[in-house]
Amino acid sequence: MEIVTLTVASRDDVKRRLRNAFRGRKQGAQISFSSPQLLLKVMTYRRWEVIHVLTGAGPLTVAEAARRLGRDLKAVDRDVQALLNAGILRKEGRRIVFPFDVVRINAVLSRKDADAAAA
Repeated sequence: MEIVTLTVASRDDVKRRLRNAFRGRKQGAQISFSSPQLLLKVMTYRRWEVIHVLTGAGPLTVAEAARRLGRDLKAVDRDVQALLNAGILRKEGRRIVFPFDVVRINAVLSRKDADAAAA
């Protein structure tokens, strides 16, 4: 089972994971966001729906994903582009694929984060 973790991580955390990976330590698939706000901006409800319809489906065209979702092609294409840019979806030729079976979210909110966001 392929698992990806969406996480909020500092640049130092990402560098540490990269160093560990180069040392041969398995890190697991992870996509990092610099803030909880960015994670929530990228992972909208509609984009979760796109991921859900792609999970286990293999490569699909955007048109087929839109058909399965019952949504407008242009709107789904915008969501797909955002997910591709975030590294969550991958392209295989003219098709898109979500190469994971499970998504985990790892984010910690603290007063410090709220104060930084307000500044």
